[in-house]
Amino acid sequence: MKVVLLAGGFGTRLADYSSVIPKPMVKIGNKPILWRIMNHYSKYGHKDFYIALGYKSEKIKEYFLNYYTLNNDFSVDLNTGNVEINEMNKLNWKVTLADTGLNTMTGGRLKKMKQYIGNDTFLMSYGDGLSDINVEELLKFHNSHGKLATVTAVHPGARFGELVLDDYIVKKFEEKPQTQKGWINGGFFVFEPEFLNLIDGEETILEKEPLEKASLLGELMAYKHEGFWRCMDTKRDRDSLQKLWEQGELP
Repeated sequence: MKVVLLAGGFGTRLADYSSVIPKPMVKIGNKPILWRIMNHYSKYGHKDFYIALGYKSEKIKEYFLNYYTLNNDFSVDLNTGNVEINEMNKLNWKVTLADTGLNTMTGGRLKKMKQYIGNDTFLMSYGDGLSDINVEELLKFHNSHGKLATVTAVHPGARFGELVLDDYIVKKFEEKPQTQKGWINGGFFVFEPEFLNLIDGEETILEKEPLEKASLLGELMAYKHEGFWRCMDTKRDRDSLQKLWEQGELP
Protein backbone atom coordinates (compact mmCIF):
# COMPACT_ATOMS: atom_id res chain seq x y z
CA MET A 1 0.00 0.00 0.00
CA LYS A 2 1.16 3.54 -0.73
CA VAL A 3 2.51 5.55 2.21
CA VAL A 4 2.41 9.36 2.07
CA LEU A 5 4.77 11.21 4.39
CA LEU A 6 4.47 14.93 5.09
CA ALA A 7 7.99 16.33 5.29
CA GLY A 8 7.72 19.97 4.25
CA GLY A 9 7.26 22.00 7.43
CA PHE A 10 9.70 24.59 8.80
CA GLY A 11 10.29 22.86 12.15
CA THR A 12 10.67 26.20 13.92
CA ARG A 13 10.60 24.69 17.41
CA LEU A 14 13.62 22.59 16.52
CA ALA A 15 15.62 25.53 15.19
CA ASP A 16 18.94 24.18 16.54
CA TYR A 17 18.74 21.60 13.75
CA SER A 18 16.13 22.86 11.28
CA SER A 19 18.09 25.99 10.44
CA VAL A 20 20.48 23.63 8.61
CA ILE A 21 18.37 20.61 7.63
CA PRO A 22 14.62 19.90 7.52
CA LYS A 23 13.21 18.36 10.69
CA PRO A 24 12.54 14.92 9.13
CA MET A 25 16.28 14.63 8.41
CA VAL A 26 17.32 15.14 12.04
CA LYS A 27 19.07 11.97 13.12
CA ILE A 28 18.07 9.68 15.95
CA GLY A 29 21.15 7.57 16.36
CA ASN A 30 22.63 6.93 12.94
CA LYS A 31 19.48 7.47 10.84
CA PRO A 32 17.12 10.39 10.14
CA ILE A 33 13.77 10.17 11.91
CA LEU A 34 12.12 10.04 8.47
CA TRP A 35 14.05 6.87 7.65
CA ARG A 36 12.98 5.31 10.96
CA ILE A 37 9.31 5.99 10.21
CA MET A 38 9.70 4.46 6.75
CA ASN A 39 11.53 1.46 8.16
CA HIS A 40 8.64 0.80 10.55
CA TYR A 41 6.17 0.73 7.68
CA SER A 42 8.47 -1.53 5.66
CA LYS A 43 8.38 -4.14 8.44
CA TYR A 44 4.69 -4.58 7.59
CA GLY A 45 5.36 -4.83 3.86
CA HIS A 46 4.56 -1.22 2.94
CA LYS A 47 7.53 -0.01 0.89
CA ASP A 48 6.01 2.37 -1.67
CA PHE A 49 6.68 5.84 -0.24
CA TYR A 50 5.57 9.28 -1.43
CA ILE A 51 7.24 12.15 0.39
CA ALA A 52 5.63 15.60 0.26
CA LEU A 53 8.50 18.10 0.35
CA GLY A 54 8.72 21.81 1.12
CA TYR A 55 11.31 23.47 3.35
CA LYS A 56 14.88 22.55 2.37
CA SER A 57 13.55 19.87 0.01
CA GLU A 58 16.96 19.53 -1.61
CA LYS A 59 18.39 17.99 1.58
CA ILE A 60 15.88 15.13 1.50
CA LYS A 61 16.36 14.66 -2.24
CA GLU A 62 20.13 14.52 -1.82
CA TYR A 63 19.84 11.93 0.95
CA PHE A 64 17.82 9.46 -1.09
CA LEU A 65 19.62 10.19 -4.36
CA ASN A 66 22.93 9.39 -2.65
CA TYR A 67 21.52 6.81 -0.24
CA TYR A 68 23.94 3.98 -1.03
CA THR A 69 27.10 6.08 -0.91
CA LEU A 70 25.98 7.69 2.36
CA ASN A 71 25.19 4.37 4.02
CA ASN A 72 27.84 2.02 2.68
CA ASP A 73 31.59 1.83 2.15
CA PHE A 74 32.55 2.59 -1.44
CA SER A 75 35.51 2.99 -3.77
CA VAL A 76 35.96 5.76 -6.33
CA ASP A 77 38.14 5.44 -9.42
CA LEU A 78 39.30 9.04 -9.83
CA ASN A 79 40.54 8.28 -13.34
CA THR A 80 37.17 7.11 -14.70
CA GLY A 81 34.77 8.46 -12.08
CA ASN A 82 33.32 5.00 -11.52
CA VAL A 83 31.93 4.29 -8.04
CA GLU A 84 31.86 0.78 -6.61
CA ILE A 85 29.70 0.12 -3.54
CA ASN A 86 31.29 -2.38 -1.16
CA GLU A 87 28.92 -4.83 0.59
CA MET A 88 25.78 -2.89 -0.38
CA ASN A 89 22.93 -3.15 2.11
CA LYS A 90 19.98 -2.91 -0.27
CA LEU A 91 16.52 -1.67 0.65
CA ASN A 92 13.60 -2.85 -1.41
CA TRP A 93 11.86 0.53 -1.18
CA LYS A 94 10.47 2.81 -3.85
CA VAL A 95 10.68 6.48 -2.85
CA THR A 96 8.91 9.25 -4.77
CA LEU A 97 9.93 12.78 -3.81
CA ALA A 98 7.48 15.55 -4.71
CA ASP A 99 7.82 19.29 -4.12
CA THR A 100 4.53 20.60 -2.69
CA GLY A 101 5.50 24.23 -2.07
CA LEU A 102 7.42 26.09 0.59
CA ASN A 103 4.45 27.62 2.42
CA THR A 104 1.79 25.00 1.69
CA MET A 105 -0.15 23.78 4.73
CA THR A 106 -0.51 20.11 5.72
CA GLY A 107 -3.84 19.64 3.96
CA GLY A 108 -2.57 21.35 0.84
CA ARG A 109 0.50 19.12 0.76
CA LEU A 110 -1.66 16.02 0.97
CA LYS A 111 -3.98 17.30 -1.77
CA LYS A 112 -0.98 17.88 -4.06
CA MET A 113 -0.07 14.18 -3.73
CA LYS A 114 -3.35 13.16 -5.39
CA GLN A 115 -1.65 12.48 -8.73
CA TYR A 116 0.50 9.83 -7.04
CA ILE A 117 -2.19 8.40 -4.75
CA GLY A 118 -4.68 7.64 -7.50
CA ASN A 119 -7.85 5.81 -6.48
CA ASP A 120 -6.40 3.59 -3.79
CA THR A 121 -6.67 3.52 -0.01
CA PHE A 122 -3.44 4.91 1.40
CA LEU A 123 -1.48 5.38 4.61
CA MET A 124 -0.23 8.76 5.79
CA SER A 125 2.11 9.94 8.52
CA TYR A 126 3.88 13.08 9.61
CA GLY A 127 7.65 13.09 9.23
CA ASP A 128 8.42 13.60 12.92
CA GLY A 129 6.57 10.95 14.94
CA LEU A 130 7.77 7.50 15.99
CA SER A 131 5.60 4.65 17.23
CA ASP A 132 5.50 0.89 17.59
CA ILE A 133 1.98 0.84 16.13
CA ASN A 134 0.86 -2.43 14.54
CA VAL A 135 0.16 -1.22 11.00
CA GLU A 136 -1.58 -4.48 10.08
CA GLU A 137 -4.07 -4.05 12.93
CA LEU A 138 -4.55 -0.39 11.99
CA LEU A 139 -5.53 -1.41 8.46
CA LYS A 140 -7.84 -4.17 9.72
CA PHE A 141 -9.61 -1.60 11.87
CA HIS A 142 -9.95 0.82 8.96
CA ASN A 143 -11.33 -1.83 6.64
CA SER A 144 -13.82 -2.97 9.27
CA HIS A 145 -15.71 0.33 9.54
CA GLY A 146 -15.91 1.47 5.92
CA LYS A 147 -15.42 5.18 6.65
CA LEU A 148 -13.28 7.69 4.76
CA ALA A 149 -10.60 8.14 7.41
CA THR A 150 -8.92 6.57 10.41
CA VAL A 151 -6.68 8.52 12.76
CA THR A 152 -4.47 6.86 15.35
CA ALA A 153 -5.32 8.09 18.83
CA VAL A 154 -2.50 8.06 21.37
CA HIS A 155 -2.02 9.20 24.94
CA PRO A 156 -0.14 12.52 25.15
CA GLY A 157 3.26 12.83 26.73
CA ALA A 158 3.31 14.40 30.16
CA ARG A 159 4.51 17.99 30.39
CA PHE A 160 6.82 17.15 33.28
CA GLY A 161 8.82 14.14 34.38
CA GLU A 162 7.19 11.63 36.70
CA LEU A 163 8.40 10.29 40.03
CA VAL A 164 7.17 6.94 41.34
CA LEU A 165 7.52 7.08 45.12
CA ASP A 166 7.51 4.53 47.89
CA ASP A 167 7.14 6.77 50.94
CA TYR A 168 10.20 9.04 50.51
CA ILE A 169 12.14 6.68 48.27
CA VAL A 170 12.14 7.40 44.55
CA LYS A 171 11.49 4.01 42.96
CA LYS A 172 11.40 5.29 39.41
CA PHE A 173 12.25 8.51 37.59
CA GLU A 174 10.79 8.85 34.11
CA GLU A 175 11.37 11.87 31.88
CA LYS A 176 8.13 13.08 30.24
CA PRO A 177 6.29 9.74 30.16
CA GLN A 178 3.13 9.11 28.20
CA THR A 179 0.08 9.65 30.37
CA GLN A 180 -2.90 7.31 30.57
CA LYS A 181 -5.39 10.16 30.37
CA GLY A 182 -6.97 11.61 27.25
CA TRP A 183 -6.31 11.02 23.57
CA ILE A 184 -4.60 13.12 20.91
CA ASN A 185 -3.90 12.85 17.18
CA GLY A 186 -0.87 10.59 16.83
CA GLY A 187 -0.73 10.71 13.04
CA PHE A 188 -0.55 7.28 11.35
CA PHE A 189 -3.69 7.79 9.27
CA VAL A 190 -5.50 5.60 6.78
CA PHE A 191 -7.47 7.48 4.12
CA GLU A 192 -9.77 6.59 1.29
CA PRO A 193 -8.97 8.67 -1.82
CA GLU A 194 -12.35 10.43 -1.57
CA PHE A 195 -11.13 12.10 1.62
CA LEU A 196 -9.06 14.44 -0.56
CA ASN A 197 -12.30 16.04 -1.75
CA LEU A 198 -12.62 17.60 1.72
CA ILE A 199 -9.40 19.58 1.18
CA ASP A 200 -9.84 22.95 -0.53
CA GLY A 201 -6.33 24.08 -1.47
CA GLU A 202 -2.80 25.02 -0.46
CA GLU A 203 -3.82 26.99 2.63
CA THR A 204 -5.93 24.19 4.10
CA ILE A 205 -4.67 22.77 7.38
CA LEU A 206 -5.38 19.04 7.49
CA GLU A 207 -6.13 19.10 11.21
CA LYS A 208 -8.73 21.85 10.81
CA GLU A 209 -11.44 21.83 8.11
CA PRO A 210 -10.88 18.41 6.47
CA LEU A 211 -10.69 16.30 9.63
CA GLU A 212 -13.29 18.41 11.42
CA LYS A 213 -15.65 18.01 8.47
CA ALA A 214 -15.01 14.26 8.30
CA SER A 215 -15.85 14.07 12.00
CA LEU A 216 -19.13 15.97 11.56
CA LEU A 217 -20.07 13.68 8.67
CA GLY A 218 -19.38 10.60 10.79
CA GLU A 219 -16.55 9.61 8.44
CA LEU A 220 -13.63 9.73 10.91
CA MET A 221 -12.80 6.82 13.21
CA ALA A 222 -10.06 6.49 15.83
CA TYR A 223 -7.74 3.52 16.20
CA LYS A 224 -6.62 3.52 19.84
CA HIS A 225 -2.92 2.82 20.28
CA GLU A 226 -1.79 2.18 23.85
CA GLY A 227 1.86 1.53 23.04
CA PHE A 228 4.92 3.64 22.34
CA TRP A 229 4.49 7.00 20.63
CA ARG A 230 6.75 10.05 20.61
CA CYS A 231 6.70 13.23 18.55
CA MET A 232 9.92 15.18 17.92
CA ASP A 233 8.87 18.82 18.22
CA THR A 234 11.75 20.26 20.24
CA LYS A 235 15.43 19.63 20.94
CA ARG A 236 14.38 18.12 24.26
CA ASP A 237 12.16 15.64 22.40
CA ARG A 238 15.02 14.77 20.08
CA ASP A 239 17.43 14.27 22.98
CA SER A 240 14.90 12.01 24.70
CA LEU A 241 14.58 9.85 21.58
CA GLN A 242 18.35 9.78 21.21
CA LYS A 243 18.67 8.51 24.78
CA LEU A 244 16.17 5.74 24.08
CA TRP A 245 18.19 4.75 21.00
CA GLU A 246 21.43 4.69 22.99
CA GLN A 247 19.76 2.46 25.58
CA GLY A 248 18.41 0.12 22.90
CA GLU A 249 14.82 0.98 23.84
CA LEU A 250 13.73 2.75 20.65
CA PRO A 251 11.20 0.65 18.67
